[in-house]
Amino acid sequence: MATGKVTGPRASRARALAAPLGAALAAGAAVAFVGAVDPNEPGHYPTCPFLMLTGLYCPGCGGLRAVHALVHGDPAAALGLNPVVVVMIPVLAVLWSRWTLRSWRGGPPPGESVRPVYVWLFLALLILFWMARNLPFAEFLAP
Repeated sequence: MATGKVTGPRASRARALAAPLGAALAAGAAVAFVGAVDPNEPGHYPTCPFLMLTGLYCPGCGGLRAVHALVHGDPAAALGLNPVVVVMIPVLAVLWSRWTLRSWRGGPPPGESVRPVYVWLFLALLILFWMARNLPFAEFLAP
């Protein structure tokens, strides 16, 4: 008697791919929303709380506008708004691809595949970017 229920290796692979595919779906929906709702128009998104409280740019300031510019085919404008966001998109795509492949093969979760030294290096670079974009000599990094 067939129940229509998939079991065995195919079912376990489908379950393993649920998280990376769900993450891709959520990211795609967010990018589509930012592409459709212009962050350059006032009132569509809240002001950055760090900018509002301190008057300084955080590492994410200009990120929504950078994604909007990328969706509309303007990588030069996106780089001018937030170069970290633009550089991180291909990095995140590679990490997502590795996660998906490892899930398909039954490998370890994504947290186990990134060496801690890379995480610390990224955080150090992000802090340097954060500080530099608020200094007069690196004004070109401000959104």
